[in-house]
Amino acid sequence: MDSKPSVSPDLRPAYLPEREHQRVKILVAGPMGVGKTTAIRTLSQIPTLHTEEVMTDAAVGTDDLSLAGLRDKKTTTVGIDFGRLTLPGDRIVLYLHGTPGQRRFLPLWEGIAFGALGALVLADTRRLDESFEVMDLIEERGLPYAVAVNIFPDSPDYDLEIVRSKLDLHPDTPLVTCDAREMNSSLNALIELTAHSISSVGVGVGAS
Repeated sequence: MDSKPSVSPDLRPAYLPEREHQRVKILVAGPMGVGKTTAIRTLSQIPTLHTEEVMTDAAVGTDDLSLAGLRDKKTTTVGIDFGRLTLPGDRIVLYLHGTPGQRRFLPLWEGIAFGALGALVLADTRRLDESFEVMDLIEERGLPYAVAVNIFPDSPDYDLEIVRSKLDLHPDTPLVTCDAREMNSSLNALIELTAHSISSVGVGVGAS
């Protein structure tokens, strides 16, 4: 298990704000290999926790590694990824929980999702159909979510309205592009989700 702490080189580890603030649990979801671990590592202001294991022959017949973006994949998350980020203004602190992307981890996914305000769903235009299972689970729990199309060097550059149509997204569901390796890009996606989630629940998040 890879639990070695890591932190974005662009950020210094930060203490919680001294002023009154809101603590928000956010899921970072999506199919296997879409960039969830990378996004949390990029965004977190504290050393991140990752539970990655080397993929073995046991995955044969369970995970289709012939799909675009997965052919060179050697590890996968089997527990959670975890990080923390204070949004600009020090009024909202996000606790980021990355979830496994494979169906066999669904019971674990349900436990991680408990108490979450919303979910950021990462998608890959090379295999958009892989996103439906995760979005279905999130919708069944009634969680607001935003979709961020993670940009890969060889991924098709679809117009976002085409992506919205292919994913059959509600008109109010935020849809953005991002580069999970880049701080500002990933942060903008999180801000879109946070604003949408708070608006959707219609009440303030509990302060601490």
